[in-house]
Amino acid sequence: MLIEGRNAVREALSNDVTINKLMVDKALEHRHDEIVTLAYKKHVKVEFVMKNVLDKKSLTSRHQSFIAEAVDFKYCEVTDILAKSKQQSSVPFIVLLDGIEDPHNFGAIIRSCECAGVDGIIIPKNRACQVNETVIRTSTGAITNMLIAKVTNLKDAIDTLKGAGVWVFACETGGEDIYSKNLNLPIALIIGSEGKGIKQSLRAYADGILTLPLMGKVNSLNASVACGVAVFEVLRQKIKGV
Repeated sequence: MLIEGRNAVREALSNDVTINKLMVDKALEHRHDEIVTLAYKKHVKVEFVMKNVLDKKSLTSRHQSFIAEAVDFKYCEVTDILAKSKQQSSVPFIVLLDGIEDPHNFGAIIRSCECAGVDGIIIPKNRACQVNETVIRTSTGAITNMLIAKVTNLKDAIDTLKGAGVWVFACETGGEDIYSKNLNLPIALIIGSEGKGIKQSLRAYADGILTLPLMGKVNSLNASVACGVAVFEVLRQKIKGV
């Protein structure tokens, strides 16, 4: 797996992601670049190459002079996410993604969730985007701080969460105003796919439906934007103790 871009590579190195090799633009070879210094400190092999080599290797065309060859992303279990919350002595704060297919949306969601203090993200094994190079780049390094569980069945994951005392809410139209609902509790939010939203079977399985008020003529938000607004409302209430 390739990790591209200055910020993403820095985060990977800082969080001890296993990197087999770091390729750096040869123009930086004799400069005291912080990322190169960090790579040497972490005993990562650094290879200085011409920019055209990086251009050819890049999958995103935005390597910013750095491409790291890392081991494939390691998913966790749902119980690992719950254990993280318990270890930090905080109430669980989790996001489930129902069929997010766009890697840019997935990466943006990871970034928002990491910034909002979400303990972990749960994704389905099938019919959804998995962690890839584009997701890693779009997350701008946030993925190295985020637990992601990949499950066969989201309903089973919800059962596990409910068994741990977590309230599960679907973020969809037709529900309670998110700004009027008490969210300062052990909580998991379900975010639906870009086109179809949350499957009806999952909507019915949730403890409730939360809706963002919309004032325009367009009746929906981009999935990553909706997720960002929702998780930061949860964070706001946690900080305020609402």
